[in-house]
Amino acid sequence: MGLSGRVPRRVDAATKQALIGLVDSAEAGGWSTRAACRYLELSQRRLERWRRRVADGAGLDDESPGGNPVHGLTPAEEDEIVAVFNEWADIDRSHRKLAHRGSWLGRFWVDPSTVRRVLERRDLRFRAPKREGRSPKREWPDWAERAPNRIWIYDTTHWGRAGAATTVISDVISRKWIADLTSADETSTEVQAVFARALRDEGIEERIEAANPDGVAWDPDSDDIPVLLAMSDNGPQMSSGSTREFLALCWIATHFGRPGTPTDQAWIESLFGHLKVEQPHLELIEDIDVLRAELAIQREHYNTVRLHAGIGYVTPDQEHRGEGEAIRAARRDGLTRARAARIAYHRTNRTRGPADAD
Repeated sequence: MGLSGRVPRRVDAATKQALIGLVDSAEAGGWSTRAACRYLELSQRRLERWRRRVADGAGLDDESPGGNPVHGLTPAEEDEIVAVFNEWADIDRSHRKLAHRGSWLGRFWVDPSTVRRVLERRDLRFRAPKREGRSPKREWPDWAERAPNRIWIYDTTHWGRAGAATTVISDVISRKWIADLTSADETSTEVQAVFARALRDEGIEERIEAANPDGVAWDPDSDDIPVLLAMSDNGPQMSSGSTREFLALCWIATHFGRPGTPTDQAWIESLFGHLKVEQPHLELIEDIDVLRAELAIQREHYNTVRLHAGIGYVTPDQEHRGEGEAIRAARRDGLTRARAARIAYHRTNRTRGPADAD
């Protein structure tokens, strides 16, 4: 039989039949079943299971290892994962985000690793852009509250075909695209205009008036707490005296990144990176008015549709309104319910599993 030592965990049907024959011969010669099994280094329980299978006519061939776990996916769930992939792969671009997209849409609740295995079995692949490296964090002032509309970051990106530059303000905590301004110029005037628009749209003008009823500029050397912290690089339009004076009048403190270290502005650089990689047609627009209209569409999409990994796979608008934690909790509850439903499904539709195989 080619065996030495203990009988392996899995052997073919012919070897099992030969072992049964050896034990039968030993028993006919006066050996006990236990002694024969001990001599052959074969579990007596295993031998009896083989004998029952022969008596029942089930055969001794092993089925493939594995089987169906009690918490395994149902066929409907697997089909739903593939359907969501076909609809959202170009937007989400990762199995982790797709797993959260499923619960965000209320179509399935599974772990990211489960989505990855399903897609691998179907030979489905994401066309993911190259990931940017992580930047080291810089210390913020102690008074800077980690909440929406407390810390903003802004920067400017350029469009070669249109001959324009877009200045964008984003919320560091919620990742919301707060406001933008596209112009052929790139000066402190554009920075002041986009901040005025953002303060109006977010309703922060009232907070500024309450903090500064006399219209006096904020003094960085005082103990007064400003309304906002504005982060940026050291571009001339950001560090100019007129920009600093305008922000001080709005009671907004400034925080500049280190020269030559764009990763200090990782939040806004990530927004620009995703925008240009996921929407490459923007680089081809030549008319500045068309570009402004298209950016307005993309801003709405970014804030209300696109799930953001940095805030737990919810949209920036949801996080900005304070709904993010409830959505993340609902997903965790959905995962628990889905697992219980799968266990109930497989108990009702039980198939041969690892415990039933030899």
